[in-house]
Amino acid sequence: MASHRRPKQPSRARVSVLTAAAATAVALSAQVAAHAAPSPSPKKDDVKAQIDQLQEEAEQATEKYNGAKERADQLRKQADQLQDQVARGQDQMTQLQGGLAAVAGEQYRTGGIDPSVQLMLSSDPSGYLDKASSVQQASSSQTEALKGLQDQQRRLDQQKAEAAAVLASLDSTTKDLNQSKTEVNKKLKEAQDLLNSLSAADRAALRAAQQAEDRASRGSDRADLVSLPQASGYAGTAVSIAMSKQGSPYVWGATGPSTFDCSGLMVFAYSKAGVSLPRTSQAQGNVGTRVPSLAEAQPGDLIIYRSDRSHVGMYIGNGMVVHAPHTGDVVKVMKADAMPINTIRRV
Repeated sequence: MASHRRPKQPSRARVSVLTAAAATAVALSAQVAAHAAPSPSPKKDDVKAQIDQLQEEAEQATEKYNGAKERADQLRKQADQLQDQVARGQDQMTQLQGGLAAVAGEQYRTGGIDPSVQLMLSSDPSGYLDKASSVQQASSSQTEALKGLQDQQRRLDQQKAEAAAVLASLDSTTKDLNQSKTEVNKKLKEAQDLLNSLSAADRAALRAAQQAEDRASRGSDRADLVSLPQASGYAGTAVSIAMSKQGSPYVWGATGPSTFDCSGLMVFAYSKAGVSLPRTSQAQGNVGTRVPSLAEAQPGDLIIYRSDRSHVGMYIGNGMVVHAPHTGDVVKVMKADAMPINTIRRV
């Protein structure tokens, strides 16, 4: 007689294992499907907005770098001067110490007897007064030498302290300089990575849109550039130099003669006119006198942009400025009000 066995029920532990395995398989399948599905390509307009923002942040970091570099150069020059002073002071100390050592040696050789007693016991009374005068002068010279040594030591200690403080400031400024440099490069790399994330067609469309934007920022009629008002004096020279650099590449931290950043172009143009400007756009926003409005601007005036004063251009007349925009661009002309104006300065 055939026996009918009841099927063995799976243990509760086995059910748990099988359930977990099934769940894992489902999750893996979902991941494979997600990887297999093409990720949506980034939108061109979104990428452009992000790139514009990154370029602005890179320019902010560039002006920080420019300020730190200017400060480091000043501190380095100051440190060199102080170290030269310390070296000269140390030589003077050595000479003074040598003089006192000679006096001390002479006293030792004479047994340390008071000079006036030695004179009184002299076998040549006729020369007493002359010798007394000489000893008095020698004693006075010794006192002056000691006082000079003490004064020189104080000066030397002060110079050493000043040199140490300047070198400490230079070290801190150099760290700021390197940090700003890293920040600029990071922002520029992020912008380039975003650009590379677009398709070739989108990149071409983005370039075309940028060119159209540039044309719009320059104004529709180029005759304005032909009929620019003529500025005289150093302002006229600065305008002429800046305009002659149109087409020169933007390179952050550069002050010419063939590459520029925004504030570097201003520094270069005015230096050729015999005027020294501070290195950063923020500092340039404080030079000269304030011009109340764009309607009152004259060729050569500096127009500082954005609330943080991170960009600068030079007014050339007819509502236009010449400026160095950002990495990947060149020195060119744009409408003076194409960006938010912070202040206008007459140099």
